[in-house]
Amino acid sequence: MKENILAVTLARGGSKGIKNKNLSKINGKPLIYYTIKEARKSNHITNFIVSTDSLKIRSVAEKYKADVPFIRPKKFSNDKSSSASALKHALIQCEKFYNKKFNFIIELMATNPLKTVKDINNVI
Repeated sequence: MKENILAVTLARGGSKGIKNKNLSKINGKPLIYYTIKEARKSNHITNFIVSTDSLKIRSVAEKYKADVPFIRPKKFSNDKSSSASALKHALIQCEKFYNKKFNFIIELMATNPLKTVKDINNVI
């Protein structure tokens, strides 16, 4: 039986250190692009989503073919919110949206643009 694996990139718009960090250009592409590109290559990931509170990030993520099935509520997107609470919210929303249970959830951080699909698959 194949495991259902949900991969999530948390990309909030209100980063304090670098404004719109996830959209900052590196080699002419937004930071988030590199994670989306590699995640989409993995044959181990059942569903990959970007969880964001930003319509601008949603638009860019969808441009690069990432699913963004919901906008994350502010209570899971502020400076005091934990990534664990945002991931739990994403899991609950995705199980409803995709109408399936996930066996595993992994976080793929946009702030690590050098990861490859091989890195992702090795972790899985």
